[in-house]
Amino acid sequence: MKFVDEVLIRVEAGDGGGGCVSFRREKYIPKGGPDGGDGGDGGSVYLVADANLNTLVDFRYNRRHRAERGQNGMGRDRRGRSGKDLSVRVPVGTRVFDETTGEPLGDLLESGERLLVARGGFHGLGNTRYKSSVNRAPRQSTPGTPGERRELRLELILLADVGLLGFPNAGKSSLIRRVSSARPKVADYPFTTLYPNLGVVRLSRDHSFVIADIPGIIEGAAVGAGLGLHFLKHLARTRLLLHLVDLAPHDGRDPADEVRQVERELAAYGDDLADKPRWLILTKVDLLAPAEAERRADALVEALAWTGPVFRISALTGTGTAELTAAIMAWLEAQRRAPAPAEPDDESADTPWHPLA
Repeated sequence: MKFVDEVLIRVEAGDGGGGCVSFRREKYIPKGGPDGGDGGDGGSVYLVADANLNTLVDFRYNRRHRAERGQNGMGRDRRGRSGKDLSVRVPVGTRVFDETTGEPLGDLLESGERLLVARGGFHGLGNTRYKSSVNRAPRQSTPGTPGERRELRLELILLADVGLLGFPNAGKSSLIRRVSSARPKVADYPFTTLYPNLGVVRLSRDHSFVIADIPGIIEGAAVGAGLGLHFLKHLARTRLLLHLVDLAPHDGRDPADEVRQVERELAAYGDDLADKPRWLILTKVDLLAPAEAERRADALVEALAWTGPVFRISALTGTGTAELTAAIMAWLEAQRRAPAPAEPDDESADTPWHPLA
């Protein structure tokens, strides 16, 4: 199924039913009086998060969603039936915006969570409501109010613990294929990944995490170059970024320059991506002799003045991938157990953690 992560839809709540003007007319009752009932309320439109959905593709073919209108009031003081609410299923991780005003309406982050996006109209009043000692035969009623109508923009943000980023052909898809059951396309040309991929890395029955692979980032991605701008948002909810760098580029590119370019794109994009914890993952070490791989890795770390964790891996042979996934799992478990952020005078919070490369 094609991955779709942004759509425009129209939602229309039901109008309220109109009030009724009616008078009681029965045999042997000459002065029946007014008996027009109220209308029913219009149905509202809700978005409901569903864990069984993973794309917004269905909305490409069904853009209009309308709740039921309230029934009009009837004689003999009978109120009209209220319209049924409409529940529209969306994937977990969907953000909702009012397309007209740009106002964010909410995020759906848990399965079963509901968000009201269009409120149904209020019912009209029948003429029974207007009778009084001085108005014995009222002939006025009110129509129901119209339901809300909105143009919505839905954005699906993948929910993953770990996000992969890097230049095209850095080995992101190969890594996710190695450590999970995801099977993204892998080829020896740039931009083989056109849509994000999710994979579940399972170390044991009770220890697993979700990893997200997005299309490669190139210079200018934050302002629309390549596919990076469209998919950088999927890294916004990850807790850890793995920055993959080809240690043996076939075109002679400088790995240090690639890292700096990606860092600039993260800072330019916003959403605090540049401030997320990020590990440096040096890939394709199988193409180099061990001594040469170590020399290049040391030179890159020195050129970047990198102080964070560094791993050398080969997705083809599996070298270093087990150590990497184990370190990620340990880091995530530590984050889950961590207490609230420490006060500024807590020096232990500033101590970086360096796993064995």
